[in-house]
Amino acid sequence: MLVHDVTRLKQLEQMRKDFVANVSHELRTPLTVLAGYIETMDMNSDILPERWQRMLKQMGSQSLRMEAIIKDLLTLSRLETSAKEHPAQVQIQPLLEQIAADARALSQGRGHTITLSTEGPVALLGYTDELRSAFSNLAFNAVKYTPDGGHIELIWREREGRAEFCVKDDGVGIADHHIPRLTERFYRADPSRSKETGGTGLGLAIVKHVLLRHDGELYIESTPGKGSCFCCRFNAQSVITELAS
Repeated sequence: MLVHDVTRLKQLEQMRKDFVANVSHELRTPLTVLAGYIETMDMNSDILPERWQRMLKQMGSQSLRMEAIIKDLLTLSRLETSAKEHPAQVQIQPLLEQIAADARALSQGRGHTITLSTEGPVALLGYTDELRSAFSNLAFNAVKYTPDGGHIELIWREREGRAEFCVKDDGVGIADHHIPRLTERFYRADPSRSKETGGTGLGLAIVKHVLLRHDGELYIESTPGKGSCFCCRFNAQSVITELAS
């Protein structure tokens, strides 16, 4: 029988988590200051040469991207390190209706058809903000990676006593060898396309950690050229069929 001492590995993992959390916090303030100055300069950019106007716009877009990355890193750090509080009843219908509305707003002008079907349990036992973050990441990813005029389905349903939220699209799809790594931080199935669509590369990592805190699982099915289906599955203990009065 082989016995491995994992103490050192755990220490290194904790050091990594602490480092990411501390660096993210330290970068937040100076980046906010820089973004503020860039925004102020951009408001008066009409007096600048055209070349400087283009540079300011690029600086502004990159500062927004950095702010998004730091925000997602802090979210991941909190999900990894914070203790679970007492879960509450999370009503699914209003939550998904808002996410669907936000997805349509994000898609504006691209001709997507976005539908919402809610035939599952009325609520889950969990944390509203975390579930909103996970479900939104999946819905917004579908909008970003589905070509103009495509179809996106948001589906809430019950399967064999378990609850399931799925996002299905007819977008570009993902090759099989990428799927096991999609929830890794900053992993890109198609780096060139990711630059076009934006994003931080942390969305699916956040989804993974939210589901871990809800005793759920993420299932991914995809066919290149035909589309993808991302499903969050929750166990029967999390399902609430009737709201408490």
